[in-house]
Amino acid sequence: MLRTVNRVALGLAGLVLLAAGGAALAAGAGLSVPSWWPWYGPGDVVLSTADRERWRDGGWWPATVAALAVLAFLALWLLLAQLRRARIGELFLDGGDGGEGARLRGRALEGAMEGEAESLEGVRRARVRLRRRRRGGPEARVRLLLAPHASPVRTLHTLTSQAVAHARTSAGLPALPTECRLQAAKHDARRVS
Repeated sequence: MLRTVNRVALGLAGLVLLAAGGAALAAGAGLSVPSWWPWYGPGDVVLSTADRERWRDGGWWPATVAALAVLAFLALWLLLAQLRRARIGELFLDGGDGGEGARLRGRALEGAMEGEAESLEGVRRARVRLRRRRRGGPEARVRLLLAPHASPVRTLHTLTSQAVAHARTSAGLPALPTECRLQAAKHDARRVS
């Protein structure tokens, strides 16, 4: 639902900006424009001298600049949000043999992977995020906080052979590419006198 609203809003904003830009370009090129259009020709300006003085005398310039800065910030934020890969909301589980399939929530699979990863020896905390790859299937991003005594190589091997393998087989995925970032916890050493 949110994706549809997002696309409709972006489409409408794009059409409005395209129409306004095209009309301003047409007026600047000397083509005929409707009588209600604020710019008539190549020598016309967006704000006349009287309009600029009225805005300046009314003290509107700071508010106008602030509003335009907020609008530019929101547009940049929206653009960056479009470029970011979205988390997976649901995975479709094939029922096999022509049977009905089921839907698995992405957060449920993330929670299961986190729980299994945190149960591994030497892991203090785990965070898992499932994201959609460009070619369709999901990928996992795992962050592990390791205890000072943990072996990173052994922990990584156990993670891939257990938590990632179990998630892949339970969700019926042929592959689950996984990127794992390891961070060591600070050692709680005390000075002995």
